[in-house]
Amino acid sequence: MPNLTKRDLVMSIADKTGLTQQEVFSVIQHTLDGIVEGLATGRDVELRNFGVFDVRLTKPRVGRNPKKPQNEVQIPPRAIVKFRAGKIMKARVLERTALLTK
Repeated sequence: MPNLTKRDLVMSIADKTGLTQQEVFSVIQHTLDGIVEGLATGRDVELRNFGVFDVRLTKPRVGRNPKKPQNEVQIPPRAIVKFRAGKIMKARVLERTALLTK
């Protein structure tokens, strides 16, 4: 099964709402831009019944090159985005457990 792309979402929403694909694309892009802007300015993004995006800081650690394991490299802490699924999403995805374990 192929991935669901932004283009697929645009086409599906345009068909369901009667809006043009360009209008739907603009709304989706503005939504994604708003999420990115919120995270970049230090705010968590909470979408009820969907999930929460938040920024966390990784710990500094030591890395090694597999080809030269004697060389250690310090990996500094960095900000990463984490996602926690909401109740409805968790329940819907949990329904796939039986299909994925076969």
